[in-house]
Amino acid sequence: MAMNLIKKTAEYKIFKRGDERFAVQDASGKPVNGEEKVNILLAEELIKVSLPGTAPVEEAPADDEATEEEGTVEASSDDEAPVDEEPSDA
Repeated sequence: MAMNLIKKTAEYKIFKRGDERFAVQDASGKPVNGEEKVNILLAEELIKVSLPGTAPVEEAPADDEATEEEGTVEASSDDEAPVDEEPSDA
């Protein structure tokens, strides 16, 4: 896998791997992992951290007419009797 050098400082080197993730090496060439790696990538603004369990919130459609039409379709399908049922003569 090819790695491209993104940034080099006196303390570490940051590489971007072929799978679009980052690798960090210290000044002696040893890999940096865990919380230290996350802190370095945050400081360089290469990653963003979100709190666990908070998914991005999708906004509701801004068009009110589309929402009303969807509500009408749902209400009419609930009110109708199923067509597949036939009355029994027993």
